[in-house]
Amino acid sequence: MKSPKNNKTNPRLLALIDELKAVSRDNQVNIWQDIAARLETSSRNYAEVNLSKISRYAADGETILVPGKVLGSGVLETSVRVAALNFSQSATDKIRGASGECLSIEQLIRDNPKGSKIRILR
Repeated sequence: MKSPKNNKTNPRLLALIDELKAVSRDNQVNIWQDIAARLETSSRNYAEVNLSKISRYAADGETILVPGKVLGSGVLETSVRVAALNFSQSATDKIRGASGECLSIEQLIRDNPKGSKIRILR
């Protein structure tokens, strides 16, 4: 089966997808291949996760990965590390206000190339 033509023009996104695939190959870890596949689809299919969902599913000190955008609706009371493609300004403020950390997916790959102890929310 032929893979769909990649019509993406965002250079950051293209570089990220290539980096995810390379790290997946080098470390034999499927989590990065899965995230690359999700980001190769249409941007309409990207995850949009509110802080209320992160609060519901994340434990204190956990690392959360959102293959899309984190939105600021809801209250976050736990200190979590959140890696995402994009963050709304209110989400960034609330995560930092709860002593959490906002990361790009690129930063998370560098910090944790094996992809261990990461929870994916979509």
